[in-house]
Amino acid sequence: MIRRNLMMVERIMYVDPETPVNCLFTTKIKGNIPEENFKTALEKIQQKHPLLRTRIDNSSEKYPFFIEEKEIEPIPLRIVERKTDDDWLQESETEWKRIFKDPKKPLAQLVWIKGNDVSEILWVLPHCICDGTSLINLMKELLGLLDDPSFEMDPYYLFSSVDDFLPLDFNMKKQKRKARFYLMMGRLFFLMQRKSKIRNLGSNYVVHWKLNSATTAQITEKSKAHGVSVHALLCSSFMQAFQEIQGKQAKGKVISPVDVRHFIPEIRQDHVFAFAPTVELSLKKGSTDVLENARQIKKDLVEKIEKMEARELLWMGEQMHPVAERMVSMMKSSKGGHDVTLSNMGRINIPSDYKNFKVETVFSPTVAFPWLNSNTLVATTYNQQMDFTLMSNEHFLPKEEAVKIKDKAIELLISSL
Repeated sequence: MIRRNLMMVERIMYVDPETPVNCLFTTKIKGNIPEENFKTALEKIQQKHPLLRTRIDNSSEKYPFFIEEKEIEPIPLRIVERKTDDDWLQESETEWKRIFKDPKKPLAQLVWIKGNDVSEILWVLPHCICDGTSLINLMKELLGLLDDPSFEMDPYYLFSSVDDFLPLDFNMKKQKRKARFYLMMGRLFFLMQRKSKIRNLGSNYVVHWKLNSATTAQITEKSKAHGVSVHALLCSSFMQAFQEIQGKQAKGKVISPVDVRHFIPEIRQDHVFAFAPTVELSLKKGSTDVLENARQIKKDLVEKIEKMEARELLWMGEQMHPVAERMVSMMKSSKGGHDVTLSNMGRINIPSDYKNFKVETVFSPTVAFPWLNSNTLVATTYNQQMDFTLMSNEHFLPKEEAVKIKDKAIELLISSL
C-alpha cells in the first residue's frame, strides 16, 4: 500500500487543491495508430509507475500526502480532431487549467490530437509528481507500447521518505541543528516580509519556435570550438537580451534546474520524480560579450554542480514544511531576483522510426506557473533541430515584449558564433 507525504519540493509545485501547475510534453507523429493500442499502453504505464495509481489527500492530516487508490480509473485519453498544425498549442493552454482532484482519477491525462495521417500526442501531469526527464521517459514508453503493445515493463517501488536517499555517513544530529537554524531564519524572514497583494492577473501564454538543422549544427559546433556549452550560451544570450530590452529592470540572473538523477542514481532515468535542484547563474557586471559571459557561466555552473549536495538538500527541505505555505505565497507575489528559469534539456533520446509510425518532431515541454515571475524557457533538441518554449504571464511580461526578447536573444546567440 503506497502512502507517503509530499516532499517539500512537491508541496511547492502542488500549491493547493485549486491551483493547477501542469507539465505538458508533446510529440508529433506520422502514421495511424489503433485506439485500443492507446488503452493497452496507458494501462501498462500506470501499472509500472506507482505515483500514477495514487491521489493526493489534502484534508485528512496537517500536510498533504500521496495515497494509493485501490479503485483508481485508467489514465484518461481525450481525443480531439486535428484541424491545424497549431492545435497542440491551443490544447496545451486548455490542459494548463486542468485540476487533478477527482479521487478516482489518476494524476495524469493523455490528449490525442488525431488527424488522418498526422497526430500530436500530449502528456499532461501535475508538476508535483514529475520533472522534464519523467515526461521524456513517459513519452518514450508510450511510443514504444503504441508500436508494440505486447512489450512488458517492470514496476518499481516508491521510496517511503527522503531518508531513503541519505548517505551512510549522514550526521543526523549535526544536520538537525543546522535545520532548526534554517527554519528559525526562514520564519524570521517571512515575518519581516510585508504581505503583498500583488498577483498575476493576466493570462499565461507560450511563445514557441524552432531553429532549423543548419543553425542548430552551427550553434553546437561553434560552442564546442569556443569551449563553451550550448546551455551557457543560451543563458548568456537570454540574460543579455533581457538587459537590452528591459534596461534597468533586468536582473542579469537565470535560475537553471539540474537533473537530480546526476546526484542520486537510485532515482532512475525511468522513474517518475519531481525534484530538480536549481543553480543561480549571473551575467558578468559591465560585460556585453556573449561568449565571454558564456565561458564564465559554464565555469560557475560546473563549480556549483560539483558543490551540490542533492541528498542533503532534499532532507533539509523536509525540515522546512512549517513555512511551505508562506513560501508559496511569496512566490505568488514576489518579482524574484532573476530574469528567467532556463531549462535546456538537450538532445531528446526518443527514436524517430518505429514499425508503424514515424516521430516527426517533439515540442519542448510547456508549463504555466502561478508565480508572479513565471518567466520560463525550455529548450530541447530533436532530429538535429533546437526547439524552444518561452512561457510567462501577460501581466508580468507582455507577450509582445517576450517576442522581442526572444528575437534579440537568437540574434545575439547567432552573431556571437
